[in-house]
Amino acid sequence: MRILFIFLTFSLMVNFVTAKVEIRQFKNSEHEIRYKKLVNELRCVVCQNQNLADSNASLAQDLRKQVFIMIDRGDDDKAILEYMVSRYGKFVLYSPPLDATTLFLWIGPFIILVLGLVILINFIRKRKQTVPTEMSHSEKEKIKQLFENKDS
Repeated sequence: MRILFIFLTFSLMVNFVTAKVEIRQFKNSEHEIRYKKLVNELRCVVCQNQNLADSNASLAQDLRKQVFIMIDRGDDDKAILEYMVSRYGKFVLYSPPLDATTLFLWIGPFIILVLGLVILINFIRKRKQTVPTEMSHSEKEKIKQLFENKDS
């Protein structure tokens, strides 16, 4: 049993050891800064909740390589972003631009917040406007009798 445990432990450690490290040689520091900015702005379309810089997916590695090639080739940031959007759609951008297709994504949360506030204010107003009803003399007598019967 111990041998099996040791074997499993070492086999899991091998996966961590074989992790790849990407080394990029940039022409200058400006290219490196642009590269880091772009891979942080672009979303990994496989992971969906990570940017290219943080993702270990093979597609993310390929996209990082493509960004590096395009920067090295002399393409500007706009051209690189347009290439990625044309290939993978606006989803690849962490901050999609404000246009007709993304309008609800940008203003939707504010609309929901305003609707929630309106509903809350109406609820509070209606609650304040309720007037306690007066009991009739006969209802008061019935309650009085109930209490008297309870005590005896």
